[in-house]
Amino acid sequence: MDGFLIGLQELAQLSSILFLLLGVIIGLIVGTLPGMNDNITIAVLIPVTFGMDPQQAIMLLVGIYCATCFGGSFPAILLKIPGTASSVVTTIDGYPMSKKGLAGQALGISTVSSTIGGVISGIVLITLSPFLAAQALKFGPPEYFSLIILGLCTVIGMARGNVIKSMIAVLTGLFIATIGMSPQTGFARFTFQQADLLDGVPLVPLMIGLFGVTAVLELFEVPKVKDVENKTEKVKVGKILPDKKMFKRLTPTMLYSGGLGTIIGILPGAGMIMAVYMAYDHTVRRLKKKVKNFGDGAPEGVAAPEAANNAVVASSMVPLVSLGVPGNSVSALFIGALMIHGLQPGPSLFNNNPEVAYLLIIGFLAAYIFIFPLGLLMAKFLTATILKVPKELLAASIVILCFTGAFAFKNSLFDLWVIIAFGIVGYLFNKFNIPFSALILSVVLGALLESSYQQSMVLSNDSFNIFFTQPISLGLLIAAALFVFYPVFSAIFRRRKNVE
Repeated sequence: MDGFLIGLQELAQLSSILFLLLGVIIGLIVGTLPGMNDNITIAVLIPVTFGMDPQQAIMLLVGIYCATCFGGSFPAILLKIPGTASSVVTTIDGYPMSKKGLAGQALGISTVSSTIGGVISGIVLITLSPFLAAQALKFGPPEYFSLIILGLCTVIGMARGNVIKSMIAVLTGLFIATIGMSPQTGFARFTFQQADLLDGVPLVPLMIGLFGVTAVLELFEVPKVKDVENKTEKVKVGKILPDKKMFKRLTPTMLYSGGLGTIIGILPGAGMIMAVYMAYDHTVRRLKKKVKNFGDGAPEGVAAPEAANNAVVASSMVPLVSLGVPGNSVSALFIGALMIHGLQPGPSLFNNNPEVAYLLIIGFLAAYIFIFPLGLLMAKFLTATILKVPKELLAASIVILCFTGAFAFKNSLFDLWVIIAFGIVGYLFNKFNIPFSALILSVVLGALLESSYQQSMVLSNDSFNIFFTQPISLGLLIAAALFVFYPVFSAIFRRRKNVE
């Protein structure tokens, strides 16, 4: 309760509220622009926050993260162009509603569902993170090693038919994490006689390249601006908020999907895509007898994915804030944001910087207080205007922000080469459908995985038994094995079902 009051006190500061509001506005605009997403925006703005107070920087990024996830539903519903990857499923029923003249109702359902999903996960973040952080203080090197193995295995095990490619991404990230000076021997590894690589590949430029430059390269694959303009001219928004009858009808779907998204968000590496597909699939199966028009404008088809993807937002921060393990690629970016301000994510954050830790977890709940009214206003008055922003202007803005932000961070030309290199890597990964969110997770966790392993070997005199004799470590490894073998068991089950 003391920590909660500290967070409220920090949130009550005018600067915190203003930066949270600014983040929400930026996030709503960015989410509405096809080809843009939360990863790109946060990666580009992390260096910009270097000169801010930590509280201001955190509130800005929290607002962007929450609002961008919601804003992606606008082009998905109006144009059948997902603004973010998590809004792909929203197009299935959202766009048919728009074609029937129910665009306003679809946007209203999206706004209400997103708010409910975000509030559910925000409450879970507030209540669960301090408890897990207290338990994490009991973790030693074996437990942290097993926890990281679990995080990497969830990325692989939940890849849904993309297991091999996820393994490639994880192994590539672990290789990148080994570049630099060995913490045990002091020898340089894979530096190719480049002094700039002795400290390893810089994390912030790496992520700016993966998300920012990759986005510029892909932005030109978005449909032409004229096509977008023609579609927006035909859309009439109309009434926004759903009536009481519709709200009552959708409440079970929103609560169920919000709860499901919260659970999935807590699992490291699971991500929004899995949450929205599972929520939509379960909703269709649960209501197929009552709702006959799924895929042709069913309101539940908008409510389920929007509640689920916004529920992932705050819950994905639970493992980061409490254990120091990022839940997805966006929460990994928050590690970079915290580190440039000298803050270490994990249980020590609650002890050393409680004002930042509790402001962060309360900020996710507060963000949706702004998102709800601003989302309704944007749906009513600004949608068509924002969707007509030329992609050339977007691309130029992203490039400028990427390079000036990264250079200003350390005044290093080497960082610019890192941005370009990983921008190309990200583009190629996308072309071959290799998830670079898994790459980010393994890069961030690689150094901690190595140090935890080495410390465990020292404690056990080079015996692997230490990982299996500690109860917490053993439990985490068993869970990791289940995640790895889950695709195998599910494939066998599907084959048997098809044979029968």
